[in-house]
Parts: sequence; C-alpha cells; structure tokens
Amino acid sequence: MANSLVIVESPAKAKTIEKFLGKGYKVLASYGHVRALPSKQGSVDVEHDFEPRYHVLPESRRHIELLSKEVKLSKEVILATDPDREGEAIAWHLLEALGIEDGKSHQVKRVTFHEITKGAVQAAIENPGRISYNLVDAQQARAILDYLVGFNLSPFLWKKIRYGLSAGRVQSVALRLVCDREKEIQAFVSEEYWTIDALLKSSGGKRLRARLAAIDGRRLGKFDIGNEQEAQKLTAAIEREDYTVTEISRSEKRRNPAAPFTTSTLQQEASRKLGYSARKTMSTAQKLYEGIDIGEGAVGLITYMRTDSVALSEVATQEAREVISSLFGPEYALAQPRVYKSKAKNVQEAHEAIRPTYVANTPEKVKPHLTSDQYRLYHLIWNRMVASQMAAAILDATSVDIENRPSTERTFTFRATGQVIRFPGFMKLYIEGTDDTEEEQEGLLPPLSEGERLQREQILPEQHFTQPPPRFTEASLVKTLEENGIGRPSTYASIMNTLVLRKYVRLEKRTFFPEDVGMVVNDLLVTHFPQYVDYEFTARMEESLDAISRGEEQWRPVLKEFWDPFIGLLRQKEREVSKEEVTTEKTDRSCPKCEQPLVVKLGRSGKFLACSGFPDCRHTEPLATEGKEEPLVSEEKCEKCAAPMLIKQGRFGKYLACSAYPECKNIQPLVKPKSLGITCPDCKEGDLQEKKSRYGKIFYSCSRYPKCKFALWDLPLTQPCPSCGFPLTVEKTTKREGTVRKCPQEKCDFRQLLVPPEKGEKEAKAAPAPKTAATKAKRAPKKS
Repeated sequence: MANSLVIVESPAKAKTIEKFLGKGYKVLASYGHVRALPSKQGSVDVEHDFEPRYHVLPESRRHIELLSKEVKLSKEVILATDPDREGEAIAWHLLEALGIEDGKSHQVKRVTFHEITKGAVQAAIENPGRISYNLVDAQQARAILDYLVGFNLSPFLWKKIRYGLSAGRVQSVALRLVCDREKEIQAFVSEEYWTIDALLKSSGGKRLRARLAAIDGRRLGKFDIGNEQEAQKLTAAIEREDYTVTEISRSEKRRNPAAPFTTSTLQQEASRKLGYSARKTMSTAQKLYEGIDIGEGAVGLITYMRTDSVALSEVATQEAREVISSLFGPEYALAQPRVYKSKAKNVQEAHEAIRPTYVANTPEKVKPHLTSDQYRLYHLIWNRMVASQMAAAILDATSVDIENRPSTERTFTFRATGQVIRFPGFMKLYIEGTDDTEEEQEGLLPPLSEGERLQREQILPEQHFTQPPPRFTEASLVKTLEENGIGRPSTYASIMNTLVLRKYVRLEKRTFFPEDVGMVVNDLLVTHFPQYVDYEFTARMEESLDAISRGEEQWRPVLKEFWDPFIGLLRQKEREVSKEEVTTEKTDRSCPKCEQPLVVKLGRSGKFLACSGFPDCRHTEPLATEGKEEPLVSEEKCEKCAAPMLIKQGRFGKYLACSAYPECKNIQPLVKPKSLGITCPDCKEGDLQEKKSRYGKIFYSCSRYPKCKFALWDLPLTQPCPSCGFPLTVEKTTKREGTVRKCPQEKCDFRQLLVPPEKGEKEAKAAPAPKTAATKAKRAPKKS
C-alpha cells in the first residue's frame, strides 16, 4: 500500500514521475479535466449569483472511480496537476469530485513541476504548498464567462443566420481581426512610385549599387517620383553627370539575441521556421515536457510549455555558459547572465521561459530518441535558449554618399549602405525569424575613399506600387492577439482551430482568408454588439481575470458587471434584428425569368444571387464580379505536361485546370485534401483526410484510397470511444439533435451531447416519443 497518492493530468507524465519518486508513492493520472459545465442551457444559475452546476465528465467517471479506490488506501493526496490556472482548477475539481475534505479525511498537498526531471520532482515533493483559491476563482470566472457568451450569442446566430454557428468571447475578436484586415485589403488603393538606382564601378573595378536619396540637398520622399514621365526625365539628367564619393560614415552596431521562448513566441517561430500549426507545436511540446526515454529512462526534455515568462534560472544560465564555452569558445559566453523582461500585456510571470531541462542534452545527442517533429521543435527551443545567453553580434555599418561633381544644374545625391559582421556572437547559432516579407538585406560594399571618382555604368529607374497590409498568418495573428492582451497564449491554438472548423476562415499556405459566412457573422456582431468584440474590451476582461487571480477582485461581481448589460442588449437585438436583414443584400439587377429584383443570399457554400420572388420563382446564379473573371495562373504545374495550372470557376466552385487545354485535359481540386493527423482505424497505415465531394459536401476518408475505402461523413475526433474502444469518435451537428459526439460503429450506441438543439415552441411542447421496437415494427413497410 502506498502512503502517498500523487495525481497528475497525463498518464505519460505519471510513468516518468513514479520512476523518480520510488517506493511509498503511487502516481496516477486524471486524464485532464474531470468536471466541467455541462454543454446545455442552465449550467450557470445566474439568478443565484452565477452558481456553476458542474458535472463529472462521462469519459472521466471510470478514472474518478479508480482514483477513489486509491484515495481510500492512501494517507495523503498530492495534487500535481499542471502549474497554471487551469491546472490549479483541475486540482480543486479533483478534491470536489473525489469528496476529499482537506485536513479531515486526508492530508492534501499541492505541488507543481516546472520540469519533469528527478531533481525538480523531488524538490517539489519536499516543498509542497496549498491550492491557490484565487487562481481557481480566476479560472472559474473565465469558464463561466465563456459559457455565458457562447451559450447566449451562439443561439442568436442560429436564429439570425443559420444553425450550427458559434460565437465566443475571444474567438469572435480573433475573427474580427481577420475580417477587418480583409476589408482593409479590399479598400486599399495602390499608389504608384518610382526609385532610381545607379550601378557604379569603383577605381578598383568593384561594382556597387546606390539609390537616389536627395536632389539639391532635399531628401526625396517615397512618392516624390510619382510616374514614369518624371522618372525618365530625372534619368536623362542623371545620365549626363559624373559621380564622386563625397562622404563615408562608419559606425559599430551591436545586435542582441531574442529572449528565450514563451508560449506565444514559440508558436510564432515554429510557424515561421518549421511550418507547424499552433496546435501541432503545443502537442509536440507537451510530449517533450512530459518525458521521453533517451536511453536512461524517461525524462522531461523541456520546461513547462505554457508560460508568459522570459526568465531563466541561475542553474540554467550557468549550464548554458559552460556549453557555449565548450562548443563555441569562451569569447561567445557572457560573464553575467542576460536578463529579459516581457513586453506583452497581462503577463503572468509565474515560472521560467521554455528551455531545455538540461542544456548538456544537445539536439544531436537526443536526436536518435525523438521523432522528426520532436527533434525539430527541441532543436528550435535549444538554439533559442542557448543563443539568448551568447555574446552580442558586432556589425560594422557603412553609409556612402555619392554626388555629381562638379554639378551642372542640379545636385543628385545617391546613397549606398552595407554592413559587415565583425563578430557573429549569437548569430553563429540562431537568428529570429520575421513576418516582414519586404525586409531588405544590406550587402557588402567595396573599399572606397572620400573624393574617389566612380564610373557610371547604368541608371536604373524602377516602378513600384504600394502593397496592401498582408493577411494574417498563424504567427502574425498570435503576435497581434498577445500584443493586444486578447485571450491567453495557451488558448490561441484552439481558437484558430475553431475558426477553421466552423468554416469562418480557411487556411491556405499558412494564411487566413475569411469565408463569406465568417464575414456575415463578424458584420452582425460588430454592428449590433460592438463593445463585446472590441479589442480593448476583451483586453480589459483579461485584466479583470488577472486581478481575480491576484486576489484584488472577487469573481462574482466581475461576472455581474458583464452580464447585466450583455443580456439586456441581447434581448433587445433578438427583437430588433431580422434574419433577412443579416443574410440578404439588395442589388440593382432584375431576375431574367420574372423581372423581380435579384438579391444576394448567403448559402452553405457562400453568397449567391437569387430571385426575391422565391418560392414562386426559384432562379439562382453564381455571384459574379464585374465582367467575367479571367482565369488566374496558379503556382502549380501540371503533373502530366508541366504547363501552368489555371484557377477556374466551375459549377461546384473553383478548381485547377491545365492551361494547355484541349491538348491536356488534366483538372485537380483547388484545395488539396487536408490531413487531420489521425491514423485510419481500418488499414492502420493511411491518415484520414478532409475532402470535398463533387457537390461541395465535406467528408473524411483514408489517404490510401482506393486501396483503403474507409470514409466518414462526420468530423473524426482523436478521442477513442469509451464504450467499445474504437480508436476514434465523430462529431455531428443537426437541427434536431444539436451537436453530439458519437461512435461511428453501427453496433455501438455511445452518444454524448455537446451542444443542445435549439427548440421551438412546438418542439418544446411536444417532443417526439423515443422509438421502440414496437413502433419500428409498426412503421416498417409491408411486404406485398
């Protein structure tokens, strides 16, 4: 019998920790959350001071039963859930679900593991604490707030747009960012401007390129050369002159490394450098944190991956100094550790930055024990942390001014800049990525001296056009959300995933494009609930939640302050806003069949034109832009003849067609099948992919088709069936049943309600009776 029961969240972590603790300790997993607010109306009693009505999750019941048996056999319970607000709340929910009274039935301790190493685990066990009820209250407030918004705004969207849509406190603000950026792009008016470069040769025969920077001592603005006529006129004048170096400026620049990773910056950099989604980054980091066998038993390779902190422990910086001196030389190491401060809003610097648990575990040393994804992410984390403690890079920056000497009528000043790395410092190991696609790299300049005459080889006028702001990538959206204090970085992966699953946005080449339904939902929320999708309002709510976690505010008054005006506005808008107002737009066109006005309607596949005389007239047509669109040339090449593929519009949407038609009739879907990262349960070899049928309906099938013909109409989930053990379950949404999670096996009756159906008055008064064997037999067709 174990004296101490240690409860963690993950079974993988449980195995690693039990090995470190040895006899006298039993380590079991809760498998994540054990209690939650039921996915139905009435789970929060707003009339009784927002009292939550939690229930034990169906999939957690057997885990609670097992834990209850072990609790009875143990003298003390050590709650070792994750070291964040969510982990603190899970610890409290475990006490409630297990019926443990602290100090009465059992001695209860709370410990946190910022890293899963033997020393860290044993130190935490020796220095236990108590559950922080301020953190629990902050997490409760967040869950209740998200429930109140989601379970009241979502039904509003069902009534005013269509069934199955969802709204969320942070999700809707993230959608607004994407939609607002799209509107900026659509409204953007490109402006023309010109630059003039001179290709020159030094007396030593070396070439350099300089740009026209000033005329008669006046610095040129971006739009001062506005068209080709002005550019050609200046070019003609410049070509008549001879040029001399008039001034050389040299300066030393020191460049410091980026801070070690936080949750947000890890997601951004993994997207830029590795092409990982935020979800993939976090799931891979979770495995590195929980423990991997690297030849000496399982051990955590990185510290806890949900953190806002950029701090490093003294032990970590000392280890880094030793490794840097060994691998790169003592000149690359720092005498004193470099200390960073976070710049983001609402930072919770409770623990360390994300770093390797042992810096001596170099990426190459652990590579044989890791998968490709794990190795690449560990390599990134290791490089970033070690580089943060390396010496600054030293660069020699040079600026050269060149003028026409002697000048005839006007003085033209050209400028060339360049830089040389004198000492690479941290740049020898790692350079942070950037979202700026137009960042210019300064090159190396040839040796020059003041007064040196240069040979003019060519004058190069070049036309440019201003570009609209870029659409959000996963990296830039995460960065913007964090900079504005919207939500918590640990939730960004699920928020972006929800936007894609709800078909509010699509992700193409890691860039977000809003869909028609996403734009309509955003317009409705911005027009009628502007304060609740306002960036500042959402950030202020995060500040209130932070204040609760510090014990500065009580959670119930914060919820009341939000709820009263919110529900009042919602009830008002339910009366005032009509579905037609939201989903129908007038046009100046008439129906070719009945002459009634055509209107723009929102359908399952986006917007289309329809006759306003429906249902008497059922005329519809695609929503075309001005004139007929010319097919766009894509970046794809035809795999049959290597000709460019064109993006064309067909009856079932856009598709790729070979430009060599009719000689080559190859066509391909525009959106390639998207892997879900779920192994096919039938063949165990392929992955399940999201595909579209010829009629545009989404389905899911094995990547090895036609060898494997496993397919589903409903969205597969990675959670196995708790009833029959089938490797996956599916999520299905219908008007009658709402959103349910169920087993795809016909013989299994597992079914879990996630979102209840919207009941009308008639349905509420008389719900259909359940089908019995007798009614089924009665309704069966008679044999003739």
